[in-house]
Amino acid sequence: MLYALKIAARYLTANKAQTTLLVVGVAVGVFIFIFMSALIGGLAEFIMLRTVGDISHITIEAETEDPALLISPEGHVLVVTERGRTRTATLAEAATWLPLIEAVPGVRAVSPQISGAGFLTRGAQVRQVSVTGVEPGRESVILDLSGYIGEGSARLSSGLIVLGRDLADDLALSLGQTLRVQSSNGVTSALTLSGIFETGNAVMDSARAFVSLSTARTLFAIPQGVTRIEIKLNDLNAADATALRIRALTGLDAVPWTDGAEQLMEALDAQAQTGYFLKTFALITIVIGVASALLLSTYRRRPEIGIMRAMGAPRSFVVFVFVTQGALIGLMGGLMGAALGYLALLPFPSRDAFEPGMLPMDITQGSYGLAITLTVGGAILASILPARSAARVDPVTAIGQ
Repeated sequence: MLYALKIAARYLTANKAQTTLLVVGVAVGVFIFIFMSALIGGLAEFIMLRTVGDISHITIEAETEDPALLISPEGHVLVVTERGRTRTATLAEAATWLPLIEAVPGVRAVSPQISGAGFLTRGAQVRQVSVTGVEPGRESVILDLSGYIGEGSARLSSGLIVLGRDLADDLALSLGQTLRVQSSNGVTSALTLSGIFETGNAVMDSARAFVSLSTARTLFAIPQGVTRIEIKLNDLNAADATALRIRALTGLDAVPWTDGAEQLMEALDAQAQTGYFLKTFALITIVIGVASALLLSTYRRRPEIGIMRAMGAPRSFVVFVFVTQGALIGLMGGLMGAALGYLALLPFPSRDAFEPGMLPMDITQGSYGLAITLTVGGAILASILPARSAARVDPVTAIGQ
């Protein structure tokens, strides 16, 4: 076998220009494979980061209680409500469940919240707003509020409020100013603007306000419990399984972010399929190139093959020589292409530094080992037909040529 390896190496060095072009062609195919892997993977990461990165991966909402029903003597159904008062559904035992949820494997952070509708008033100006109360110290565990702060601070305490940039501009507000917030329950509080955030999402920047949990309790008249629990995971792809575990542990209706995100998942699947097709075409190009070059080498070396066969070399020896030649070409081209791909991807920022307008290339998803393995395997497969053709050479006829 060592002798066959020497012959394969001699065949490759006999025509250095042809071998160099072949190896470079294989390297280009591997480079395209790695580049497409990094681009498709990075694009998927960027889409997920922009759509799911700042939302809850699992959400537990308080269920609204149905109003009481009475049936009159005449058979009419009567709905019993309390006039002048809005009842807000709450998770009354949230304090008991939080430690259990935080102990579930894969859970990164838990944020108990009180949310509801309200109005911001400054002078004669009134704006409708969605108010979210969060625990001080947990302001950024779900939405990276501190990362989006443009002015002031994301830290919340009693009597403070943080608004979106568009909402603050509409009301001509600046840091330190006082505004009145009225909840849907009719409770009004005077709060001081302590921070202004800008996410780039017009809906959020123009209609969201964050206050401390204690302030939200006062506004919405909720002395205990919360209206929602938001959960962040280390791996957002594990949301379905983790939600099932939380349901079994607490009996609460834990809803993963994938519920209602079918269109996003279909788009990501379609994108992944496109990447598979492009990488497959790159691999097919490599196989065709190696097979063509080895077939040409077979016809050019028919006399030498005939001499080997006449000296007693079995067909398996000839097959091994050409298969080894193909494997060496694939290995050299694969290593060169992987090195070029890695060097080309180095200048691109990491996935944590993706920003709008950048090409989202993820160097960690280049599939370098897979590219080299598939290239060597493809080159071996491409060399089988030329190797079998060489093994079938008749020694007398080949020598006579």
